Amino acid sequence: MSDSPRMPTREGVLEAAAKVAELLPPTPLLPVEIRGTHCWVKAENLQPIGAFKIRGAWHRLTALSPEERAAGVVAVSSGNHAQGVAWAAKRLGIAATIVMPHDAPQVKLAATRALGAEVVLYQRAPIAKGGEDRDAVAARLIEQRGGTLVHAFADPWVIEGQGSAGIEIAAQMGGAPSRIVACCGGGGLAAGLALACPGAEIVPVEPEGWDMVGQSLAAGRIVSAGANPPRTICDALQPIATKPINLAVLQGRSAPGVTVSDEDVRAAQRFAFAQLHLVVEPGGAAALAAALAGKVALDERTAIMLTGGNVDPQAFAQTIVDTR
Repeated sequence: MSDSPRMPTREGVLEAAAKVAELLPPTPLLPVEIRGTHCWVKAENLQPIGAFKIRGAWHRLTALSPEERAAGVVAVSSGNHAQGVAWAAKRLGIAATIVMPHDAPQVKLAATRALGAEVVLYQRAPIAKGGEDRDAVAARLIEQRGGTLVHAFADPWVIEGQGSAGIEIAAQMGGAPSRIVACCGGGGLAAGLALACPGAEIVPVEPEGWDMVGQSLAAGRIVSAGANPPRTICDALQPIATKPINLAVLQGRSAPGVTVSDEDVRAAQRFAFAQLHLVVEPGGAAALAAALAGKVALDERTAIMLTGGNVDPQAFAQTIVDTR
């Protein structure tokens, strides 16, 4: 299986949005007041798998040929894309193997296995310190077994599928948003939203020390995480680098991007729970964290993505009660 040479398009986003609309109701677009400004949050944590990743997975797997479906799929994920692919594969009768980090939250590992996928663990650490390249692990599996790679953020169908959230936002707002603030790992969601809403400013938000998309946009080239990246509670937002396909879509379309600290994120989780009555995982709260911390501009047509709610119960409970 070779990487697809095609680029994602807005037409593909519209096709993906139509597919998703046939399958799932729109996730809520909820009003919220932040720093005196009325804006909106898109509650993707309420998807059947608890994350927006179901969109890209469904668009990708439904585009496979009968021969490709028979050979199965291989995906790489820290947990939410894993569940999206496993959910779609189960519904379509496709065998799925997911490469996941050894330290992925148990709630995500268990949910992926419960959906019928085979999980192959790899060591998430800098390669210089004995870690493994997750894409290399997936490539070896495909070489041994066959199958189609469903990349978490660098696949054109996946990017288009994630962009379907932007089509929903515009429909729910009755017109295009002025700005979408998006949690960002590898840049698949941000790229999809840029295609979906070409007139909107796209603001990627990444954890401190893991702003590989922001740094790559500033440099005009792919920038990788260093040998000693800092720890972050945002397990969903830790790719070592973005990919050329994402950078190509976002270059000239995205704001420089901002970073948030673990404490910013915990404050956003508490806010979502208290004010919106929603459970949001750390990586899914990054965009809200930036808004609450005053790191992004807001207006009445700003949409903030809440991208996932697959959080360890004990860690979440500790975050909620710890208000220091």
